[in-house]
Amino acid sequence: MDWTTPLKAQQTDFIQRLKSAKLLHCDEKGQHSELTVISGQRLDQLRDFCWEMVKKYKPTDPKNYFINNMKGKLGEEVVKSRLADFVTEVDYEKRVGGDGKVDFTLTSDSSIGIQVKARNGNFDKIQWSISREEIEKNAVLVCILIQEEVSEAQAEYNLILAGFLPTNMINSNTGKALVEIDELLYSGGLRSYLESLTSSEVDEYMRLGYECLEKEDYQGAFGYYSQVLQLKPNNEDAYFYRAKARYYLGDKQGAIDDYTQVIKFNPNDAQAYYNRGIVRNELGDKQGAIDDYNQAIKINPNYALAYYGRGIVRNELGDKQGAIDDYTQAIKINPNYANAYYGRGIVRNELGDKQGAIDDYTQAIKFNPNYANAYYNRGNVRDELGDKQGAIDDYTQAIKINPNYANAYIGRGNVRYYLGDKQGAIDDYNQAIKINPNYANAYNNRGVIRSDLGDKQGAIDDFNQAIKINPNYADAYNNRGVIRDDLGDKQGAIDDYNQAIKINPNFADAYYNRGIVRNELGDKQGAINDYNQAIKINPNDANAYYNRGIVRKELGDQQGAIKDFQTAANIYKKEGKETDYQDTMQQIRKINK
Repeated sequence: MDWTTPLKAQQTDFIQRLKSAKLLHCDEKGQHSELTVISGQRLDQLRDFCWEMVKKYKPTDPKNYFINNMKGKLGEEVVKSRLADFVTEVDYEKRVGGDGKVDFTLTSDSSIGIQVKARNGNFDKIQWSISREEIEKNAVLVCILIQEEVSEAQAEYNLILAGFLPTNMINSNTGKALVEIDELLYSGGLRSYLESLTSSEVDEYMRLGYECLEKEDYQGAFGYYSQVLQLKPNNEDAYFYRAKARYYLGDKQGAIDDYTQVIKFNPNDAQAYYNRGIVRNELGDKQGAIDDYNQAIKINPNYALAYYGRGIVRNELGDKQGAIDDYTQAIKINPNYANAYYGRGIVRNELGDKQGAIDDYTQAIKFNPNYANAYYNRGNVRDELGDKQGAIDDYTQAIKINPNYANAYIGRGNVRYYLGDKQGAIDDYNQAIKINPNYANAYNNRGVIRSDLGDKQGAIDDFNQAIKINPNYADAYNNRGVIRDDLGDKQGAIDDYNQAIKINPNFADAYYNRGIVRNELGDKQGAINDYNQAIKINPNDANAYYNRGIVRKELGDQQGAIKDFQTAANIYKKEGKETDYQDTMQQIRKINK
């Protein structure tokens, strides 16, 4: 059935009611009605305007000029009162040439014009005329029936919204068309028809926006969704998808604003709360993020993603158990949720549950065999538990999945070094540096191995580069200090140890190493002070006790030396370092002779 058929039937009913004067009267803005009454101050304003037009342009027939202007403005007032903000404002500019053959345009699309024609007379005899130019410039003709004779003295007008007609349905072969009331469509369908004029354009912009999102053309997507919102300011989907585009463009606050608008339109849109929570978390608004995840879960108690997101934030806030609970709930809802297993594995590892962490990473890999991060993290835990080959296998698999995974090369390099494969370790560090030339850890670790292999200058070059990248890299200063000491640059070594301690006042190794150099330079008390500090930070540092014992012995403090040697020996014994234990006991025997 043609869309005009029901409106034609309603128009026939309307004409019958018009004959019996049974019309709908409503003056509330934005509401449909058939009868509008204009009187009082509202009418006085129109009358004053029309007389101003007469005074301004001084027509040869002032009365007729006033009446024609009054008819036009009365008709426009009717349309504006019914369509409200959907159309532009009534044009009260006092100018020659009138309104340019367009009375209104849609607020959302200035290319869609509305021509209003107001006539007075008997409804069954009156005709509304429209010119070819007006037909070409407008999308719709709206006809108003004025029941009273228009005059300067009229105190009230009863204006009837007689109907409308799309201009593409008007035949204007003669240059001007005359339209009667029974040719019009019922006025109740006017707004819906005007909305339909923009809907096809909106659909096209939405389609193009989606295509841009798929192609990761976020700037293009932003433009298309913005176009939609110009046409339809209340389009919830356009705000939602524009928020995504803004997020990927880096405009995170803009994304939050758009998601907030979606929630305003639909307070039960769980996904909008969830997405806003993600952005709030990234901007540092942790509590705001949790609030959004809470709301998403309240709306949809089975929203696994929201539990997962909340788990991430809880972990970042230090609520480890709360994070585990959320990840566990996400897994309960979706037993194949690889990310939830992975997230729970991270927290379990942080809480010391190494085996539980491995189990979770293993589950994540089971459901996502290409989960490089899960292999990498499982490799870290296996390394900590002493399963060096298992760790290497995991790092290797992570690299196979992602050949540019610099951290995995570093992890594998560390284990290779531990196993004595120093060249393999260097190869891994080289690869990490190739992937990320600013990877300070890779330079530092490679420097340690170069030093072991006797390439002292190569080691210093690496430590220099690590420090250049990260001027607060305490380990690199400490390691460079060791090489400088080996090369005879005692003051350079002390300078490096000083810097390491300045960066990290609890760096026991730096105190210990500085103590060695101070002793070599003859600063015995300075050496003892450094060993004291190293022991204070790490009471189980057998080497610090042993070296302090040596200095005390040299200073003649035999009892203090024996005490230090005995403590060192006990620790060496406990650690299974038999050779160190025997050497330390020999020191005690020498003193006791």
